[in-house]
Amino acid sequence: MRKLILFYVFFLAVMPSAFAQPYSFPELRGYKTESRYPVYTAVSLRDFIDGAADGYVAFGFENVHVREYRKGKKVIKAEIYRHKDKNNAFGIYASERSPSFRYLNLGSQGYTTEDGSLNFFKDRYYVKLRTYSEDQKIINDLEKLAVRIADMLPGDPSMPSLLSEFPEIGKVRYSEMFINKDVLGHGFLEGAFSARYELEGASFVIYLFEKSGTEKATECVSAYLQKTGMEPDESQEGKYMLRDGYNGTIFLSWKGNRIVIIEGLAKDQSALAERYASEILR
Repeated sequence: MRKLILFYVFFLAVMPSAFAQPYSFPELRGYKTESRYPVYTAVSLRDFIDGAADGYVAFGFENVHVREYRKGKKVIKAEIYRHKDKNNAFGIYASERSPSFRYLNLGSQGYTTEDGSLNFFKDRYYVKLRTYSEDQKIINDLEKLAVRIADMLPGDPSMPSLLSEFPEIGKVRYSEMFINKDVLGHGFLEGAFSARYELEGASFVIYLFEKSGTEKATECVSAYLQKTGMEPDESQEGKYMLRDGYNGTIFLSWKGNRIVIIEGLAKDQSALAERYASEILR
């Protein structure tokens, strides 16, 4: 009896993820909707997107619902990926975009590509639509469907708030990213937003971390200092220039629960690093 109760408790625990109820996908006039795909979870995602599954799971993937809209031989495929939170949904979305795409004011942000794809994210959801048809009417219908899905999905459509902390001067448009794990290849660096900059002949990347508290920030800073052969520093704010064996010269600054790392600048460009770090940590 006790084993039966434990099994029932386990079943209830996994049921929301493994047996999630489908979304109320919007209708599209003139199309038939097909639901021949199961709800894929982190355990089964490889059955759907084998080569890319690990990347999605790294961004807190929970499940994906899939629908096909058919009009004769023309097909529009819609996929709704649910992630742990907004930061992770933005992370996977940003990892698949390019500054060259045509961007849309859709959900939190979206874009279309020349090969018939339209992707966007809203809050914790990443949505991908695709058609192989080159018929402009079908492409227009795909865009209508995207708008309806964006309206259907719950959540806050604003961008992750920490992105607003990056200075605009020199920032490469649509270069922002979110790296959930192993930032700069280090396991102790997690949860960073980044943006690429081009200014004064220099090309560099700024990483911004916001930890849960000052103690967590100093632990992270001390781990990085020790990794580069320096003494740990438990101060609540500070600045260092490091020599990282993997990434070259690194400018490290922190204040309170925020950490700024700048990678790509030379030693003699410390004034530029100081300017940007000071503006973010003001």
